[in-house]
Amino acid sequence: MNHQEINQLVKQMNVDTATGEVDQRIQDIVVRLVSDLFKAIEDLDIQPSEVWKGIEYFTDAGKANELGLLAAGLGLEHYLDVRADEADAKAGVAAGGTPRTIEGPLYVAGAPESVGFARMDDGSESDRIDTLIIEGTVKDTEGNIIPNAKVEVWHANSMGNYSFFDKTQSHFNLRRTIFTDTVGHYTALTTMPVGYGCPPEGTTQALLNKLGRHGNRPSHVHYFVSAPGFRKLTTQFNIEGDKYLWDDFAFATRDGLVATAVDVNDTAEIARRSLDKPFKHIDFNIVLVKEADAEEAPSTEVDRRRASA
Repeated sequence: MNHQEINQLVKQMNVDTATGEVDQRIQDIVVRLVSDLFKAIEDLDIQPSEVWKGIEYFTDAGKANELGLLAAGLGLEHYLDVRADEADAKAGVAAGGTPRTIEGPLYVAGAPESVGFARMDDGSESDRIDTLIIEGTVKDTEGNIIPNAKVEVWHANSMGNYSFFDKTQSHFNLRRTIFTDTVGHYTALTTMPVGYGCPPEGTTQALLNKLGRHGNRPSHVHYFVSAPGFRKLTTQFNIEGDKYLWDDFAFATRDGLVATAVDVNDTAEIARRSLDKPFKHIDFNIVLVKEADAEEAPSTEVDRRRASA
């Protein structure tokens, strides 16, 4: 069939058959996606067994709760970021805000809240992994501090696993919400994160294997940052020195989002931090864009299903 015949067939099946109220937006999207799929089947001569194996794959990925991971691994989530960057540029959004990057599938709502400072880890790995202090200031694009900004932070443990999804960890381990203090500052006392790989026997890695790709991420820390009157920021920093820093299977590493962990061995500084051993330190300052400076740009709030505990 040629493409015109396919368009007509899809219209007959998904438009002309409508007898009830139509959600026009949904109909437009379905017709377009089904048309493109049919054309791919025609152009690539995809066989019936291959079609059904594809359907089985998505069924299995859904059961394994890996569709969010797959979206990152195939570049869909990164593409949405690139597209949002282009929309911001066209709308004239002021430059200077901290770059966005992917959320990933492992956020959990409801983490414990504090002001200015939080200890994120439960102490279970203190003896076998480096202590890390992350701190920074939240400002606007004009350099003004933003007190009471909501800084949500989460990252993996030394095994590359995230609490809630990894049932061996305590509740909300390595997940906190820190509101900036009166000078816009936040500090997180935690442990050094490591990168993770897709579950080796999982559906995402199975497809990546077919594509000749690895499924590894560098060590990184995730953020949601929000404040009244400002655009919500979804971002993360990846840590300098990781072998996968610029070879992230999820394509999340971006200029401006690479952090350096500095070794701190000075006894006076260790004592000032009320610690009993050397630690690593990362500065990660955040710049938010005012809503008023982005009135013509799409919202940065993304409506998607997220875990909650």
